[in-house]
Amino acid sequence: MKRIILTYGVIAGVIELGLLGLSMGLASDHGTLGMVLGYLSMLIALSLVFVGIKRFRDEHQGGVIGFGKAFLVGLGIAAIACLFYVLGWEAYMWATDYRFMTEYVASALKAKQASGASAAEIAAFKAEMDGFVQMYANPLLRMLMTLSEIAPVGLLVPLISAALLRNPRFMPARV
Repeated sequence: MKRIILTYGVIAGVIELGLLGLSMGLASDHGTLGMVLGYLSMLIALSLVFVGIKRFRDEHQGGVIGFGKAFLVGLGIAAIACLFYVLGWEAYMWATDYRFMTEYVASALKAKQASGASAAEIAAFKAEMDGFVQMYANPLLRMLMTLSEIAPVGLLVPLISAALLRNPRFMPARV
């Protein structure tokens, strides 16, 4: 079980890092496109959770696995992928001299101004964003925020995968 978790977790993490780098290159404005590409990359990488659970079920459990064990295998794979995501984001931040938040705030302020917001609304929004910038400067808080981006996907995919793969008739092993 540990080998399956480690193998598929590392593969999912490497895929996530590659797709994260690609999405950051494609969506430099950090807006909606960046968010869509980011979550799409998480889903693609975390699809390895399903593959890992299925392989464990078919090769190590004789084609039968309970929901709990399947969910734990999936959580283990997802946890490793999440760790790669958080560390990958920290590496990206370091490599870009921690410019992300400055660029994100500038983009958000530009969008707020383009929406026709009043000067008072823009000033209040800027003050709110400045507080967010200060919070994001703390590495522990930044890592927790980064983890909170992928964690819901990292819980949902194992949950769905375990629910599907607990049924031995769902995609049975080929003999």
